[in-house]
Amino acid sequence: MKNLMDSEEKYPAGWRLTFYTLWLGAFITGCGYSMTMPFISLFINELGNFSHFQLNIYSGLAFGATFVSQAIVSPIWGNLADQKGRKLMCMRAAGVMSCTIFLVGLAQNVWWIIGLRFLQGAFSGYINNATALMAGETPHSHSGWVMSAMTTAGVAGNLVGPLLGGALSGAFGYRIPFFITGGLMFITFLGTTFLVKEHFTPIKKEKMKPLGQIFNELDNPGTIIMMFFTTMVVISSSMSITPIISLYVKSLMHDHGNIALVAGIVAATPGLGTLIAASKVGHTMDKIGPKVVLRTGLMVAFILFIPMIFTKSPWELAFWRFLLGLANSALTPAVQTILTLDVPAEAFGRIFSVNQSFQAAGAVLGSIIGSVISGLFGYQMVFAVTGLTLLLNMIAVWIVLRPRKAKIA
Repeated sequence: MKNLMDSEEKYPAGWRLTFYTLWLGAFITGCGYSMTMPFISLFINELGNFSHFQLNIYSGLAFGATFVSQAIVSPIWGNLADQKGRKLMCMRAAGVMSCTIFLVGLAQNVWWIIGLRFLQGAFSGYINNATALMAGETPHSHSGWVMSAMTTAGVAGNLVGPLLGGALSGAFGYRIPFFITGGLMFITFLGTTFLVKEHFTPIKKEKMKPLGQIFNELDNPGTIIMMFFTTMVVISSSMSITPIISLYVKSLMHDHGNIALVAGIVAATPGLGTLIAASKVGHTMDKIGPKVVLRTGLMVAFILFIPMIFTKSPWELAFWRFLLGLANSALTPAVQTILTLDVPAEAFGRIFSVNQSFQAAGAVLGSIIGSVISGLFGYQMVFAVTGLTLLLNMIAVWIVLRPRKAKIA
């Protein structure tokens, strides 16, 4: 108990209030994203007369545009975060996103949507910067729980968002969720500005260690690099079906019924699973370590993609995606916890920004692969390719993270 108290005293008081505020901001960000994105293919379908292949490709581009620009600029924002602080980065992301998302609701053609999504990606990154901020503000004795909780915020938003977006889209059209999301992101901007306290000591640019030097000083740089690639694969696996989820549900329902609402439910089920399991996974991670949790989560996720290949109804798909959400609760938090524990605090901003670039790359890769494969070979093949990718990543993680035997002199 004394060690725990000593650990707590090293961190500024009030970190919990900052955590709650950022958790809510991350929840709103996740909610706003999932309230609009699962239905964007249906929105695009209303803006022109597109073939099946064109609609899949345009949907993939609308998803991927954000992450292309995000992957390009994230390292720049990461350097600035280490110089100016993560709170400023959260304010920047929330403020710009409130404008761009609102403007998407006014779009008159598909290229308007793609262009605004590209601009949004260049200024996005609220959840990642909020996570990096909390990594520096949280006592290490609570790091596993806090990292899981920050992931839970986005996941909870991803659970509520599709249900709310499906109901709103079905009742009022596909533009309304974009307007509501823009307003919510402005509220997030205000909350972050006035309630978040960051105890940050600016690092002068000339005193910042180059990222290459930081990697050279790490005990296990290979582990960090593997976490980057694991992040890319995990995000890719979740994004491979997301751009065309509503179109797949539409085909499973044979174009009958309230497609937007059912698609919203199917899109939300992984979030429900993750939300249920996240707290338990976080406490388990603090006990047995994030590496064990990560390896187990990857193996279970791979297994769950197999039955998805053979689903015949949206409710079967929803069930397996719910179980996948239980497994996913172990993946991103485990990666982020490994990064938090193995990286020096002065490099959090840059390391997390590099990780965000890999997240963005995974989102681009997943959305493009999912759109192209579904357009050429059908939706079932998307699940087969995604499962195979997770299997290969699982094998690589087992090799890199396996315990090393001490050398005998």
